[in-house]
Amino acid sequence: MQKPIMMTVCLFTCALPGLAAPTRAANGPAQGTPAARQGETSTIRVRRFSQDHPLDRARRPAGLSVELENAGQKDVDVDVRLALPAGVTVIGLALPAGVTVIGGPAGRTARLAAGNEATLSWTVEADGPTRGEARVDVRLGAEPATVATATLPLSFLPQVEPRRLSSVPEPQPVATRLLIGAHNCPLWEADKPEMWANILKHPGRTPALGFYAQENPEVADWETKWAVEHGISFFIYCWYRDGQGGAVRTHFGSAIHDSLFRSKFVGKMKFTIMWENQVRGQAGVADQRDLMTNLMPYWVENYFKHPSYLKVDNKPVLFVYRPEFLIDDLGGVENVARAFAMMRQACRNAGFDGLYLLGEYRGLDPDQLRLMKRLGLDYTFAYCWYVPNSPKPEQAIRAQMADIRKTQELHILPQVVTVSQGWSGWQDEGSIWSIPPHDYESLLRQAGEFVSTLPANELGSRMLLLDNWNEWGEGHYIAPHRENGFGYLDAVRKVFAAPRAPHVDLLPEDVGLGPYDSAFRARMHRDETLRRLRTKRTIKNGPPEHDLIAWWPFDEGPDDPVALDGSGHRLGGEVHKATRARGIDGNALVCQGGCVLVEPSPSLSPATALTIECWVKTEQVGQENVWLVNRVLSGGTASGYRLGVLEGKPCFEIPVTDWSHHLKASEALPTGRWVHLAGTYDGHTMRIFVDGLERGSLARPGPIHANDLRLCLGSYDVDHPAHFTGLLDEVKLYGRALSEGEVREHYRQFADRAGLKSP
Repeated sequence: MQKPIMMTVCLFTCALPGLAAPTRAANGPAQGTPAARQGETSTIRVRRFSQDHPLDRARRPAGLSVELENAGQKDVDVDVRLALPAGVTVIGLALPAGVTVIGGPAGRTARLAAGNEATLSWTVEADGPTRGEARVDVRLGAEPATVATATLPLSFLPQVEPRRLSSVPEPQPVATRLLIGAHNCPLWEADKPEMWANILKHPGRTPALGFYAQENPEVADWETKWAVEHGISFFIYCWYRDGQGGAVRTHFGSAIHDSLFRSKFVGKMKFTIMWENQVRGQAGVADQRDLMTNLMPYWVENYFKHPSYLKVDNKPVLFVYRPEFLIDDLGGVENVARAFAMMRQACRNAGFDGLYLLGEYRGLDPDQLRLMKRLGLDYTFAYCWYVPNSPKPEQAIRAQMADIRKTQELHILPQVVTVSQGWSGWQDEGSIWSIPPHDYESLLRQAGEFVSTLPANELGSRMLLLDNWNEWGEGHYIAPHRENGFGYLDAVRKVFAAPRAPHVDLLPEDVGLGPYDSAFRARMHRDETLRRLRTKRTIKNGPPEHDLIAWWPFDEGPDDPVALDGSGHRLGGEVHKATRARGIDGNALVCQGGCVLVEPSPSLSPATALTIECWVKTEQVGQENVWLVNRVLSGGTASGYRLGVLEGKPCFEIPVTDWSHHLKASEALPTGRWVHLAGTYDGHTMRIFVDGLERGSLARPGPIHANDLRLCLGSYDVDHPAHFTGLLDEVKLYGRALSEGEVREHYRQFADRAGLKSP
């Protein structure tokens, strides 16, 4: 990366009256570092540091924006400094209307009011192609220390003169000595914007098409153009069945049916499918009849007979993700082998010379490979290679090549080689690694040389698979994106394509096309509107109590989309499919499958002690495994806390290991009246209270394991069957353990007005 240069710019006094431009919002938040200055209650955060376009051009103006928030309770003077890579300069600065700058050229600061937000935008320009990193640092007043910071990778491609075209320019394919295919992950549909969540945490992954909707045929036009111009001649689309035993329905089929099949370049590139059959009872087959009368005819008619479907030796090529799962689906190994033979015959009956069947496996267990051979598979392949211990690029390359060579040395089942660019997992879990383009070129050369040693009569000697075109969420991708531009594709072209004259990698902006992320931007606009509503600072009943983290009284109107935080800490939540009714004080949340979701915040993770309390009312006896307040979720089942009902009794949990430390009350949850529940933890002992009286305790020494998951009120999670049935009111979360006397007093505060008898 280029060495950054520093410039200082002034900020302003007030929050923007509207939202940031949608394209900025779509580029995602940077992780800022908050800090308190000028009084303990003033906190500045960088909410988002973003770029207008995923990729920019040299000598073409580009937009950067930073969104700041004063989450504290005092006005503060702020100073923002922008660092840019060498060769990139600021050519313009945009301030919100009505901004008043404090101070002169020597001390350019401005005041940001308590609870307000503001956006500062720069126009920058690069004098040539460059890659690097932009950084914003925020200081308070004249203090030298940085109190918040955020970074953003930048890429400026070579200069191209813009023009306006009505469609994507015709691809210019290059010939390659091997069939190069890339796995294609078709998860990016307009109505599923949540799939982009992990990319928002990693803005360098932002695709060159933005957070696109894959249904758009023009998306396939661009992907085909970029692929074939760099030597990739086919995509392997992940293919998901939605329900077994009947007519075929699919998930995420729009990339093929709506986009590829309607693309003007559908004849320029081949495609095949990988049957993602890992969801038992849903994505496989019910029996042999289902396979041969429903699934196989669907594939033959919709895909195999399509002129662009990949056929080698006049045989369609079909990839199967979990071939061993078919053993249960079809009732035994021999039945799977028989079914595969029937599938090959069905292809011959349709005019082909058979069917190539490839099974996914990314390990070196000889028994697994022998099983795959007994099933009747022709080849093994890896969707991706797992490399442990977050390796450096050279280690990731060595590990992959070692596994590829070992697979061949076993001489059990021939392979079609896959090479992987990286991995992070959807939640940045486990081993995290990435091979940059220069090293990726080395991996491709080694893989190509290995493939040339395979027997000439094997498919593996003619084909190489790349992992992955667009697994943006899991962290393996080679399609053009912000951080590396066309670097990975250029490596493929350099290694495998016949020598050709230099070419120009076009972007949609170069020819006046796009954007393709309007659905995502609309969703971001909606989410931003709700965020501003739910983070409104409200205080219920005077000054906040000691160590009160949040208080959700649910006193808004019946159909209000947010539930405000009455503690003044702005930890309100979004209401999902829930309404309100009369509660013990004001309104209450009606729990019938709906819930309130509170976004992740470090404040929700007290480390050494906590109290959860609430009021509930239900007519349903014996509720089982339902939850009122929950932060123990997939990806964090040994962390967080929750309060609910288990085996009909109130239950409080703070796990140490997965799902451990459930404390049930000694008596069943009363019905037909309001009941006060509280769970306390003092760092040593968990206690559960019902109507102000302790009804159970459990030893649990040690800290509360933190997580970065959202908090759910009224259910286990959104649209989850483990939801409470009844009313929920006055939910409070404390960062300390209330005493028994305090719990009893909180019960008494509402008991009299509800006609309850105090203990």
